Amino acid sequence: MEALLELKGVSREFAVRRGMFDPRPASVRAVNEVSLSLMPGETLGLVGESGCGKSTLARMAVGLLPPSSGEIRLCGRNLSDWTALERASRIQMVFQDPFSSLDPRQTVGSSIGEPLMLAARAKGQPLGRAELRRRVCEILARVGLQAEHFDRYPHEFSGGQRQRVAVARALIASPDILVCDEPVSALDASVQAQALNLLKDMQESMGLSCLFISHDLGVIGFMSDRVAVMYLGRIVELASAAELFAHAAHPYTEALLAAAPSRDPSRRGERKPLSGEMPSPLSPPPGCAFHPRCPHAGALCREAEPPLVEVGPGHVVRCHFPL
Repeated sequence: MEALLELKGVSREFAVRRGMFDPRPASVRAVNEVSLSLMPGETLGLVGESGCGKSTLARMAVGLLPPSSGEIRLCGRNLSDWTALERASRIQMVFQDPFSSLDPRQTVGSSIGEPLMLAARAKGQPLGRAELRRRVCEILARVGLQAEHFDRYPHEFSGGQRQRVAVARALIASPDILVCDEPVSALDASVQAQALNLLKDMQESMGLSCLFISHDLGVIGFMSDRVAVMYLGRIVELASAAELFAHAAHPYTEALLAAAPSRDPSRRGERKPLSGEMPSPLSPPPGCAFHPRCPHAGALCREAEPPLVEVGPGHVVRCHFPL
């Protein structure tokens, strides 16, 4: 089965200033030689601390940022070979903050209907006003909103309702892939479950593939078939969700699991939480990037960067001494 989305050795660098009194040019590698694939109907979870490069990777996947090196393939074609309208009909994104991702001067109906209208024009089949309104009201109903919401503005909705609007806008043109960048982190805990259930239901009913990004392992475990763990711009572990949660092989993954709340009182205190902070990507440490925080680090970890090694079927880890 061919992957719908492939990232092959993708990196992204940003030019930065070292400081007010240091004019020397510098660059930050936010994403460092990442290779991932997303299969039809699959949800691939991407988890890691803030600043590890998850959002940069998401923006490259949908074409909002070009990679500095490497290749991104969408449905077997290089992403740069697609026109903006062609790309938008195949892959869409739901952003973290539903309020800032919606135009406050556009009604909800206009915002949701715009991608459908552009796609229809590109095919030479423009939609009439009545047909456009009917299609928008249909998708509003599918995400749990009502036809009367068509003429309202984003500020008239709650955070959870605005995220439903963002989901409706992303799905109205029936894309193959949905990229969700922390889609529930800006919502209250009381409405997070509703938003997650909505995404899962829409994915199953429409046969979507999904790249789901979060720093919450509980959310990742609920949504994902496979999970990739990211640290300082690199993938450090990749496995099925069940395998990763049961047999984490990288010390960083183990630390993330230790930091997650456990419902089983007997398992509390089994793992020691991670100490320290992620190094600056402006001056990453030599060898393994995780070694300054790793309780198992040795001399080899401080000198040589570990390769990705397979520790089980479909389970790879970037570590000299996997757990």
